[in-house]
Amino acid sequence: MKKIIVIRHCSAAGQEASAPLTEVGEVQAQKLKAHFLQKNFQIYRIVASPYDRAVNSLRPLAEALLLPIEINEHLKERVLSDKPLDNWLDLLKQSFDDKQICFEGGESSNEAQDRVMSVLDSELDRMESGQTLLMVTHGNLMALLLNHFNNHFGFDEWRKLSNPDAYLITISNNQNTIERIWE
Repeated sequence: MKKIIVIRHCSAAGQEASAPLTEVGEVQAQKLKAHFLQKNFQIYRIVASPYDRAVNSLRPLAEALLLPIEINEHLKERVLSDKPLDNWLDLLKQSFDDKQICFEGGESSNEAQDRVMSVLDSELDRMESGQTLLMVTHGNLMALLLNHFNNHFGFDEWRKLSNPDAYLITISNNQNTIERIWE
């Protein structure tokens, strides 16, 4: 059995890669630390998006566990388009309904899902049974990852994600389960 905990970052001051956590986000990061220390998962690695808000969401836990945070560029935020979009929410919904649709300068849901699954597949190959991997990323990419395991996880479920949020993916004998583990 292998376990992957996928975490959406804590509250941040913006969307740019260097956006820091807000004061609330800093408190949330401490709550993440307490939550996962109390749950006592056998976490052996932490892999994060290169964005500051992702790394800093797990920094307190990583320090408590004496684990480095490994950066993986493939966990960065999905770009819907490189142009400002007034109707981005409608377009994002479209991209969940039609995973092949791609807007100017962006990546389709299929492309983003393939990107995050390449990280997960690589990590699963490295893991031994009984180990738990922590991945911290962004809401859209997290939703697409969870959609891979449960095709009912879509736009509406993405909208319900909190900052932070956490899901446990358990893989055992080619049977996969996902479960929300954040209150």
